Amino acid sequence: MIENDWLAEIGAEFQKPYYRKLYEFVKTEYNTTQVFPPADDIFNAFHLTPLSQVKVVIIGQDPYHDVGQAHGLCFSVKPEVKIPPSLVNIYKELHDDLGCYIPNNGYLVKWARQGILMLNTVLTVRAHMANSHRGKGWEEFTDAAIRALNKQDRPVVFILWGRPAQMKKKMLDNPKHLILQAAHPSPLSAHNGFFGSRPFSQTNQFLQENGLDPIDWQIENI
Repeated sequence: MIENDWLAEIGAEFQKPYYRKLYEFVKTEYNTTQVFPPADDIFNAFHLTPLSQVKVVIIGQDPYHDVGQAHGLCFSVKPEVKIPPSLVNIYKELHDDLGCYIPNNGYLVKWARQGILMLNTVLTVRAHMANSHRGKGWEEFTDAAIRALNKQDRPVVFILWGRPAQMKKKMLDNPKHLILQAAHPSPLSAHNGFFGSRPFSQTNQFLQENGLDPIDWQIENI
């Protein structure tokens, strides 16, 4: 469960009928099949990036569904796991945008600890079955988190890659925030507007213009 300052904003969700139904579904899935991420990692995005510290939000879809990949942060994988194709493209754009070298791992916890909330809209998935937990209630829960972020009385950058993430834009009406949109970094779409979109430098420029420390985007080799 969530224990930091997120609890005051979204804790009521845990008591709602949809969440009780979702909880029973997810519990059954973990007990009867292979589900990712590990149960203790489901809420890692919230644990690692308290609400009061969020400066940037990256919205993903559902977790990676192969063994050992997902650990609760969108686009991130555990250090020993091969870097997934979408993250490879994120690193390529980061290199072209800010000159960061491409690291040998996809472990993005460094970003989370600097105030980047890496939030999938669905927080669990059955092994090898993409989108298998879509429509079960997670979307209502993560929408509540996005609404809580939208009403923060301070500048936040929202990075929306791909159509599913961009559908959340309708909830973002706070003029203090910056919304950056581009194609998804997947190899299927990255050449349709992701490459060359320069989200990392735009984010840092906005943060600095608003008196906030920029993000150190460089992921170190392990």
